[in-house]
Order: sequence, then C-alpha cells, then structure tokens
Amino acid sequence: MSHSSIWFVHKEVGSIIGKRGDHIKLIRDQSGAKINISDGSCPERIVTITGSTGTINKAFIMICAKLQQDLQALPNSIPKPPITMRLIVPATQCGCIIGKGGSKIKEIREATGASIQVASEMLPSSTERAVTISGSADSIVDCMRNICQILLEAPAKGNTLPYRPKPTFNPTLLANSAAAAAASLLQQQQQQQQQQQQQQQQPYPTLINPLDVTKFLSSTFHVLFKFH
Repeated sequence: MSHSSIWFVHKEVGSIIGKRGDHIKLIRDQSGAKINISDGSCPERIVTITGSTGTINKAFIMICAKLQQDLQALPNSIPKPPITMRLIVPATQCGCIIGKGGSKIKEIREATGASIQVASEMLPSSTERAVTISGSADSIVDCMRNICQILLEAPAKGNTLPYRPKPTFNPTLLANSAAAAAASLLQQQQQQQQQQQQQQQQPYPTLINPLDVTKFLSSTFHVLFKFH
C-alpha cells in the first residue's frame, strides 16, 4: 500500500462527490481504490484513499479529469483558473521534494509544467507541511506522479503528527448573520409599534405574535483529500 496525503481545495469539489455520491462511487469502482469521506462538520473534509500506487493514481486521474471538465463547462466570459491542489507531506520529507538548492523542485516544474510551492511552516497542530500544486489536469497528474515517487523512495523519519482540520466559523458570515438578525429585529419592533398604534384606535385588542429570529450560518466548502 502507498502512503501519501493530498489536501484538495476547490470550489467545485462537490461535483467530485456528485449527487447522492454517484460520482465518487464511479471513481471507487473504476479505480479500485478504497475511498472514504469524512462528515461535513468542518470547512475542510477528509477523503481517505487507500490502495496500491496504481489504483491511487487512477483515482487521482479521474478526479483531475472531472475538475478539468467543470472548468471547460464554464462560459467563455468567465476566466478559467488553474486547478489547485495541496499535498500534505511530513516535514521530514519536504527536503527531498525541494532538493539541494531547490534543484529537485525546479526539475519537477520544468518536466511537468506545473507550479509547485512548499510551505515553510507546518500545518496547525501537526508535523506536516502543505505542498501546493497548480496547473492543467495533465501537468498536475505528472507532477503528482513525480512527487509520489520521491516520497516512496524517501520514507518519513520518526513519528508524524497528522494534520486534523477543526471546525471554524467565518467572521464575515457571522457579522452578516448578526446584521441580518438586527435588521429583522428592528423591522419587527417597528411592526409592533404600528400594531400598538392601531390597537389604540380599535375597540378590541389585537394579538401580537412573539418575535422569532433565526440565524443561518454557512461556510465555504473545502475538501481535504488524504491518501493513506
């Protein structure tokens, strides 16, 4: 079994899962890889893919192809950004990807055409770092294949503390929600005042419904693909 981690962040990643999970099932069936998806309680979700190097590569190719298809389906008037992925790599293996004086990472860039950046800091509460890859589907697949080969030849040293995404709240969304609730409260108070004024002019009192304010919270949908 191969061991590697990929942090996949993409706005259209829901299409990879598909309606009722039909597309992720297709990837499982055709690649032969075992794929598990964590619940949606965090802004980032973990997808664990287990299998041989070949089956993981097949699953990865299908994922990239789907993202490329989604980009091509966008109207011509909308700029098409490159596909971006983040590998989660134990810090002890990052040096092998960079190489002496940056020679290895430069070699991969030139050979695949993909853009690669290795984060200088570890991910929160872990001993892993993010390696960001961006480009076309083909260039990312080639780049991923190169990096996986490097990681297989240079296993991680010591114990690795894996990155675990935590539930977070978007301050902007919270502020917007609070503002909406305040506006709703003000509107309700104004309505109550109008009703009270009308009561004074009516021979019988009018029942006033109690205030009911509901807050809706949402978050950007991120997906963390973790290959074990």
